[in-house]
Amino acid sequence: MVKDFEGLVAVVTGGASGIGAAVADLLRTRGAKLAVLDLDPAGVPPGTLGIATDVTDDASVRAAVERVVAEYDTLDIVVNNAGIGAQGTVETNSDEEWRRVLDVNVLGMVRVSRAALPHLRRSRSAAIVNVCSVAAVTGLQERVLYSASKGAVLAATRAMAADHLWEGVRVNCVNPGTADTPWIDRLLAQAEDPDAERAALEARQPHGRLVSAQEVADAVAYLASPSAGSTTGTALAVDGGLAALRLRPRHD
Repeated sequence: MVKDFEGLVAVVTGGASGIGAAVADLLRTRGAKLAVLDLDPAGVPPGTLGIATDVTDDASVRAAVERVVAEYDTLDIVVNNAGIGAQGTVETNSDEEWRRVLDVNVLGMVRVSRAALPHLRRSRSAAIVNVCSVAAVTGLQERVLYSASKGAVLAATRAMAADHLWEGVRVNCVNPGTADTPWIDRLLAQAEDPDAERAALEARQPHGRLVSAQEVADAVAYLASPSAGSTTGTALAVDGGLAALRLRPRHD
């Protein structure tokens, strides 16, 4: 295993499960010192600094970032992964639900990045990677609120990349397709026919299956790595071709 993160300190929000846990595990395996910021970090593995953090609370975020720097003396990489889903059309989500989702998915990313930037500016390998979504660039049914939140993350990623390039901080994002995560499991459990719903989600992906958390983690690691020093302002699709491909039906 390449140790390209040796000597670097990384923060992963929402890193106790799903995509975040896969990212944290991979960065740790490749040499990084890890801090996981999560509402419930109890399950993080030994050797990882787990900090109970609410990304909707600026004081909680700032205290967590300062604790990371106090523990490791530096901060090099931030992976903004914490997020929540939402279903519904523009008619069905209440104002309260809009505020709740945007507070986590957009302002959560803002709060963590804002608290981290003074420390990232002192790093020679500074990188922010935002976990966005194919929903930012593709119209999906009954996902208007979630799509709007991730569209904001995509636009913010590019603007942040422009703002902080000359300070030596690279900013990129990944756009996963429908990923096989605990959130999808909970969504399927609420369906009338979970097996049929899973089959429909898999069929929506041009490559015929859900995206794995490990595949997303591999993409995040590339964008975060010093080896990607010329990559900034990029949205890397990990979606099985959902956003870009229009395939004719197969006739096997």
